[in-house]
This record gives sequence, structure tokens and C-alpha cells, in this order.
Amino acid sequence: MIPSVGGSLEVCLAIVVFCSEGELAPGRASSQSPNRAMKREKKDEESGGNPFAHLDKTSVLQEARAFNETPINARKCSVILTKLLRNYRTNRSNGGFFCGHQVVAKQRCELTSSCLFGVKDLSGIADDVIIVTSSLTKDMTGREDVYRAAAIRALCRITDTGMLQTIERYMKQAIVDKNGAVASAALVSSKHLMKRSADVVRRWANEVQEAVSSDNLMVQYHALGLLYHIRCNDKLAVNKLVQKFSRSGLRSPHAVCYLIRIAARLIEEDDQVESSVFSFIESCLRHKSEMVVYEAASAIVALPNTTPAELTPAISVLQLFCSSPKAALRFAAVRTLNQVSMKHPNAVMSCNVDLEKLITDSNRSIATLAITTLLKTGAESSVERLMKQISTFVSEISDEFKIVVVDAIRSLCGRYPRKHAVMMPFLANMLRNDGGFEYKKAIVETIIAIVEDNPDAKTAGLAHLCEFIEDCEHDSLATRVLHLLGREAPKTPNPSSYIRFIYNRVILESTKVRAAAVTALAKFGAQCAELSPSIQVLLKRCLLDSDDEVRDRATFYLTLLTEATASVINSFVLDGLQVMPSSLERCLFDYVRGDSFNTPFNLQVVPVTTQPLSTSERRAPVVPDVMVEKPAQIKKEPYAEQLTQIPKFADLDRYSIHRLVCPHR
Repeated sequence: MIPSVGGSLEVCLAIVVFCSEGELAPGRASSQSPNRAMKREKKDEESGGNPFAHLDKTSVLQEARAFNETPINARKCSVILTKLLRNYRTNRSNGGFFCGHQVVAKQRCELTSSCLFGVKDLSGIADDVIIVTSSLTKDMTGREDVYRAAAIRALCRITDTGMLQTIERYMKQAIVDKNGAVASAALVSSKHLMKRSADVVRRWANEVQEAVSSDNLMVQYHALGLLYHIRCNDKLAVNKLVQKFSRSGLRSPHAVCYLIRIAARLIEEDDQVESSVFSFIESCLRHKSEMVVYEAASAIVALPNTTPAELTPAISVLQLFCSSPKAALRFAAVRTLNQVSMKHPNAVMSCNVDLEKLITDSNRSIATLAITTLLKTGAESSVERLMKQISTFVSEISDEFKIVVVDAIRSLCGRYPRKHAVMMPFLANMLRNDGGFEYKKAIVETIIAIVEDNPDAKTAGLAHLCEFIEDCEHDSLATRVLHLLGREAPKTPNPSSYIRFIYNRVILESTKVRAAAVTALAKFGAQCAELSPSIQVLLKRCLLDSDDEVRDRATFYLTLLTEATASVINSFVLDGLQVMPSSLERCLFDYVRGDSFNTPFNLQVVPVTTQPLSTSERRAPVVPDVMVEKPAQIKKEPYAEQLTQIPKFADLDRYSIHRLVCPHR
């Protein structure tokens, strides 16, 4: 804890003394004109200036003495209070919090609520906060409703589990209070108290259930939320809660939305739940509140195992929202339809006419989502027209929506492979524009997927990727493209045209990219016999590289291409290690973490795959985790035996050979 400095005693008595005794002297207004009272310093009005940017803690503590002045200068104290909140938000100090213990109710001023907020905000960084409990309790039970809600929030923030029972009676009274602000403050504070005193809060269930019947809309919403958290561990009680309030009806649209979410969660967790729960959600599609209608439609389309008949009413509601004059409703509807089109494209096809009208919407976000939804659900004949419309405003939208467009194009290429001639130039043009890493990565992965899945698009896709790595600022994307070029480019009709792009990376790029380029060149030499002499010349130039990783790779691959047999070259250059990367990483980590290094790392202890990884498996987002302790199958790797046939590698042990073969990250 930071030691208290000069002035901390004044701050100790500052805030609550001000809350309790602060008053504006009657003569103050006459002694100071309104114009002068509202006068601002010129330096505070300078554009771009922040008067709280460079605060000195000691100076702020000295200024806090103004809280003890008589009469109170409201404007001055407001500024000092703001400085206190800013200066002590990330520092531990009792001097910034102590709020006094004198509560002699006098005439209040307009800063009392702000001071109560300060008590709540500073309570987390002080130690002896219990001192102000009596002051806040009196405010909580006072007659002035304007201060009661703030006092409840502050008191619940500083009350620990042991002291909660002392204010339990007051909290129960506040929960059923007629004043909506007081009841809402008590309910929300009770929700926070559930985290550390759940057993005590559960005893308030009767009062909370009574608050659900309140005429105040927000009180009803907060009460329903607290009641659910009290009963959430009992599925039967939650089911009864949904059944009860779905029949009785709730006046608050927020409460109905929350009840819909509870019902949807019940259906997700248990498919055998009563049909009346789903019927309640479906009945909310006819609610008078647009918010409730959208919540019900969104819940239905997000439910698992829904049938087309169950989706139809929700899709119809979203279709109506697409023609709403409110931009928020149009955006919500088209975004939800975009998500539904990923799982149920046929169900969204009925909305294509309405979605086409949204293409010209003034809101670019709505237009983007409409087009991407049409790309997922539209016919092949409409692809070219949609792509032209996207190109007119794609530069005006954010990277987040550009990624949505790219993902839609990727799925479209899978459905209509013959349209790659339209997609590929559009993706290449997007790749040339400015954008962040995630945006560029989405485009590169899309082009790579098209190249791997569609042989007709291979030449065009590789050409665009070669152009991209000429000016690529992301090393991970450059190495990804170089790996693809090494695998796919030698199979093209004119493989020599790609060598220039790859060797330029050896000259101009960083260490990681240069190492990947050397490996890509070696793959050309291994697969194209007519290019092998030229590749060997380029690899000899790499022997003088400044980085040892690049030099080691060049030496290794050059020796293989000049002296090894075709089978050895295929094993070490073209065929990668058939092991799970996660398992290899774990085994290497365990080896490095071990105490003994007398024996080299044994690659045979790493679990291997039974067959080469397919393209779809390489793109899978989640790699199956294989336990090291249970190696199902061990592959007999003939690396050492094959390399010993090369004279220069005859004296190397197995671990050294493995270091040369395995690419580094």
C-alpha cells in the first residue's frame, strides 16, 4: 500500500462529510455572480487539451481540503472529486477513500449523488471501507429517494459476507420499494452480491418474486434476472419459472426478452423439454414490441435441430423487418438471415427479393450483409451481377465486413467452381488494397482454398499470390504462400516462371521468409529435373546468407539434390513428417524441460498419423489432441539409414539429422 502523504486526513473526511453536511450558503449566490461562477479557465477550453492528463497525487490530496470549507464551492469540489476518481482508480491508498463518519442530515447540494458515486468507485482500492457503513445505511433508509439508490449501490459494494446480514432487512425492503430507481438498485446490487454471498441472497426469493409483479418495467426485468440466477442450478425450478411467467404474461419487453433467452437455453440443454416452452417463444413472434419479436425470431433460428416448418414463421418475421423504415431493424434482420443462410440456405431463399432491395441501402453495413447473404443463397446466374455491385462500395466498409464478404465468396466458389474467373480478379484486387492482418489472411486463405480445390483456377491463383508476396508485410502470410508455391507450382505447365518470385524473397525478406523460400526452391529441384541445375546454383548463393537457419537448409537441400537418390529426395524434401504438430511440440517441450540430455531426442516416441494429412484436415480449425503417454502406432522412420548412404552425413547422429530435416518455426 502506498503510504499516506500530506493532506490524507482531509481526504479521509472529505466525501461523506460533504455528502452529509455539505450545503450551499445562502449568501454565496449574492457574493458571486452567475457569470463568474460559470466562468471557465481559458486553458481548459483549448482544443485537444485534457486537464486531468498529468495529475500529481500530492497536489490532489492538498486540494481536497476544499471539501471542509464553509460555504461549499460546488464547482470547485466537483472538479476535485473528478481528479480523485481519476487519480486513485488504479492506485491503492486509504487516503483517497476515507469518507468520514459524521452524518448530520442538513440541506443537500447537487453534488451529493456524485460523492456517493465516488464512495462506490473508490471502495475497491481502500482497506478500511467499513467505516462508512453507518453513513450509507442512514442514506439508504432515508426519505430522499434521489440519494437512496446511490447509497444502496455503494453500500453493497463495500459490504462483505459477514456484514451482509446486518443490512439484510433493509435490502428486502428496498427490493419491494415503490420507487423504481430504489428497487432496481437493490435488485442489481443483489445480483452482484450473489457472487460472494449466494446463500444469503437466496433467502430473498419471496421479495424478488413479488418485485416481478411490479408495475415498473425495469424493476420487473431486473427482478426476473435475479430470480433466474437464484434458481439457475435447479432445472425443474427454472422450467416452472418459464411455465409460470409465459402464462401470466410480463409487461416489460426487456423481461419478455430475458424469458425468451431462458426458454431457449432450456431447449438447448434438453431436447425433451415440454413443447409449451417452444410454443411460448413462437407466440412472442406476435408480440406488440419489435424488440421481443426480433428476440423470439433470433432464438428460434439459433436453436439446434429445428425443422423447416419451425423456421418458417421466424424467417417470415425477419423478412418483414427487411423492409422496415428503421435502420436498426433492417440491420438486425439481415445479419440474422446471413447467419441462418450458413446452415439453412434454402430457408432464406424466399427472402432474396427483399434482400436485393437492400443492396442499394444507404447503410453500407446493411448492403454488405445483404449481398453476402445473396451470395450464399442466390443462383449461379446472379453471381456476376452481385460481384459488380460489391465492387462499387467494398472500399467504403470496414475490415470486419470485408472479411464477411470474403467468407461469402469462399463458400460461393465451393458451390459454383466454374465462376472462379469472376471471383479471382475480385479477390486479387481486394488483396492489393490496404487492410489489416486478419483481412489479408482471409483473402489469402480463400485463394489457397480455391487453388487446392479447383485445378482450373490454379494458374491464376498462384499468379495472384506471387504478386502479393512481392510486397507483403506479414511474414506468416508470405511463408504460407511460399509453402503453397513449393507444393503446387512445380505441377503447373510452366514452373520456371515462379522461381523468380521465390528467389526474390531470399534476397529481400526476413529470416523466416528466406528459410521458407529456400525450402520452396528445393521442392522445385526435387520435382522438376530440368530445373534442378538452376536450383542448385541458387542454393549455392544461399550458403553465404547471414542467418544460420537459411545456410543450414541450403546446405542440406543442396547435398540432397546433388548426391542423394530419388527415394531419399522424396522422403526428405517432398514428404513431410506425418506427425501431429501438437504432439511433436509437446514431446519437444517435455524433452527440453527434462533434467537429463545424455540421450538425443527420439522422434519415434512422437505419435504419428496413419496416413498423410489431407487438405481438409490441414484446414481444420481444431487439431485432435493425441496423448503422448499412449502412442498408438510408431512409424519406422528410415531417415538415419538413408542419410548414412551420403558420405558427408555418415558421421551425424539421428538427433542432428532430425534438426536438419525439421523446419523451424
